[in-house]
Amino acid sequence: MDALNRLATELVDEAIDFADELGVAVHPLSGDAAVLDFGVEHPGGVEAGLLLAEIQTAGLATVQTTVDRVAEAPRTHVELSTDQPALALLCAGKAGWELSVDGFEGLGAGPARALVAAEDVYDRVGYREDSEFAVLAVESDELPDEAVAAHVAETAGVPESAVFLPSYATASLTGSVATAARAAELATYRLVELGYDPLDVRSVSGRAPVAPVAADESMAMALTNDALAYGGRVHLVVDEPFDRFDEVASSAGEEYGRPFAAIFDEVGWDMTALPVDLFGPAAVTVDVIGGETRTVGEVDEGVLAESFE
Repeated sequence: MDALNRLATELVDEAIDFADELGVAVHPLSGDAAVLDFGVEHPGGVEAGLLLAEIQTAGLATVQTTVDRVAEAPRTHVELSTDQPALALLCAGKAGWELSVDGFEGLGAGPARALVAAEDVYDRVGYREDSEFAVLAVESDELPDEAVAAHVAETAGVPESAVFLPSYATASLTGSVATAARAAELATYRLVELGYDPLDVRSVSGRAPVAPVAADESMAMALTNDALAYGGRVHLVVDEPFDRFDEVASSAGEEYGRPFAAIFDEVGWDMTALPVDLFGPAAVTVDVIGGETRTVGEVDEGVLAESFE
């Protein structure tokens, strides 16, 4: 299999080729890095969000939309499935690179993280990448500049001309779609954080509604988290039994049952002040190959209806 960053670069090339149709803008920087505006100053859209989710998972996941109901109201849902969950969701897709460069603040997801491999999940998976390209999806309400690209290049060990930064605001249609695609990742990451071997997760499929586009980044974080925590459904196929499967769903959190806007407000909108067990999909089914099937949690359409108004 090709390196994750090379696989993602092929999808970035697709975004560049179809930028107009996707509502995406391409901004070459002075160091020859490229910023792709998926939803900051450009509108982006549903198709842009789907392609962004594919880029973040290095093309190792199938991503698509469907229409279902939330409290009897038709809403777009995003479905993502992968048979390479350790690589696609943990080594590539997870948002684990905090960017703070010369006043710029953002969160990076995607395969460029594997070039640094600073998070312990890379040791557990046994994966570290050496690639001539670096693809990092940046979540921020402003576009990254030359300083950010130079920082990514230096940290990842690639020339600036090999850095691609698809970027989007949470408060965009692209952001709502790309975040809805994270249900499978959330369940997998939560399971691994509880101590499960990431290499024993065989296949994961997830689904969540697309949250309404909020007026600002703070409210967007609340709405998109509601979509996952109260509307996300995930099915995992795993190799080994585990005595903590019931802690994977968001219902394991003490704060479960209220919209995230109210929960965030109580902690001054500091997400780091909240317990990690609140961040998970609403309902999870785990099939152990040759063993038991366990379903935990449930979708709460009442909270979703209140959140989505």
